[in-house]
Amino acid sequence: MSGPGLERARAFAPASVGNVAIGFDILGFAIGSLGDRVTVTRSAKAGVEVSAVRGVARELPREARDNTAGRALLALHEAVGPGFGFSLEIDKGIPLGSGLGGSAASAVAAVVAGNALLPHPVSRLELLKFAMAGEAVASGARHADNIAPSLFGGLVLTVGIDHPRVKQIPVPAAIRAVIVHPHMFIATAKARSILKESVDLSDFVWQTAHLAGFISGCYTDDLDMIRASFEDVVIEPQRAALIPGFQEVRRGAMEAGALGCSISGAGPSVFAWTLEPTAQAVLAAMRREFARQSLDTDHWVVEVRSPGARLIESS
Repeated sequence: MSGPGLERARAFAPASVGNVAIGFDILGFAIGSLGDRVTVTRSAKAGVEVSAVRGVARELPREARDNTAGRALLALHEAVGPGFGFSLEIDKGIPLGSGLGGSAASAVAAVVAGNALLPHPVSRLELLKFAMAGEAVASGARHADNIAPSLFGGLVLTVGIDHPRVKQIPVPAAIRAVIVHPHMFIATAKARSILKESVDLSDFVWQTAHLAGFISGCYTDDLDMIRASFEDVVIEPQRAALIPGFQEVRRGAMEAGALGCSISGAGPSVFAWTLEPTAQAVLAAMRREFARQSLDTDHWVVEVRSPGARLIESS
């Protein structure tokens, strides 16, 4: 239910893996078993206020413009002028600085819940743009590689920023994603700041070939093509040093049978794609290598075709 008469709505938005190795800022997939919840209530007070923050990350800004969920909801409010304000409560399920799209999920859940209260709800593509405004608070730039999969679900390619085009990419049904989060923090803005501003022509050619091969393999169920294309030659080499033991984690995953393994978003989480029969072996290998670095971990094994954001309560 949405639209006129609703006073309160609550939405869930899943975590996500951004970049997916070869699609920096344009490719991502949802992690359906982990996410954030945001409750939005109509308010007589103009604008947007953040009334509560709970869960695994409570020290978030309470000023709406400095909060990813608040800023996203402000963008929606300013665009539609609903004639009432929004009060939002954030329940964080995604750790900050984990590389699992926590800022994106909060922004997405906020606009999905807020949209349900509007007399005339807007399209999901419009919500994508509003949520990107929130994501920029955390990362310093608008990009949709976490926003789009959190909103739409599955593996998503997003082309463009001001006028984004979103395409959900099919994934072979047998593939599972293994995600391992070491207990450490990497700020997205810091992970972006270390990146070089230019790319060698040879690296550009290889990365373009890998992206094309990867998407082609997904569409045609060609596991060999996916495996051959699952290599980031641009971003991963620059960020690998931020994650203790990353090379060993990657090597362990590949030796256990993974199709590919790379950094989730800005890190420190690491993900692998593998077939269902080898998923537990890949997971064990990745966790073992992080343990050798004295890092405790959380982990998830999910279908890549996980659903996106949804309303879970309204009244």
